[in-house]
Amino acid sequence: MDNNIKTWLFDILSSINEIESYFVNQSMQFQNYQKDLRTKRAVERNIEIIGEAMNRILKENNEIQISDSRKIVAVRNRIIHGYDSVSDDVIWGIVIKQLPILKAEVEKMLSE
Repeated sequence: MDNNIKTWLFDILSSINEIESYFVNQSMQFQNYQKDLRTKRAVERNIEIIGEAMNRILKENNEIQISDSRKIVAVRNRIIHGYDSVSDDVIWGIVIKQLPILKAEVEKMLSE
């Protein structure tokens, strides 16, 4: 695997781990997330990083096998360019449903 791709995969994994760390001392409930502006902004920033790293990976190798890779980039673009229309529900859905899948895929790729 190309060293650049490996670096960007590590960036993705690092951002996912950071997002998970925000919920170590509290239950992962939407209401807690929605009330905590700092956590919301930190999660959004890490999703931006994930999306940018994915964008770079796809430019280097558009055949890479990562689920919903184009959607990840689209979410990044939405957060950056449509910041006023970012939905807490959508971001929370990504955290709960998509990030565990992405984490498993990235870890698998890095272990090969």
